[in-house]
Amino acid sequence: MKKNIIVDGVEYTSVDEDCSVHPMVGKRCIVRTYSAGVHIGTVVKAKGTEVLLKDSLRLWRWENGGLSLSAIANNGIKGGRLNRTGDIYLTEAIEFIPTSSFADMTFLNFIED
Repeated sequence: MKKNIIVDGVEYTSVDEDCSVHPMVGKRCIVRTYSAGVHIGTVVKAKGTEVLLKDSLRLWRWENGGLSLSAIANNGIKGGRLNRTGDIYLTEAIEFIPTSSFADMTFLNFIED
């Protein structure tokens, strides 16, 4: 059975036999991967260790936002380097952390391209 979800007004249809929806689908999250670094974006689809993000950023480094990714997901950053990656399909995702709206606003201040 196929399952439809809507993210930001765009409807996506599951093509998997397993129609369960990952609990982070539709949320803006920090996603830490095993080998591709740290990304921030809206989760469109996630299954196992694979994730599709839309409107994403790559986080290269941060300053003064906290010691952990959990802290910066809540408190944002006061310095750092990010770049836009648009829609990105990641493998080996090992952590999803929902971001606060305040944190999302701080990330915008440090996008370099």
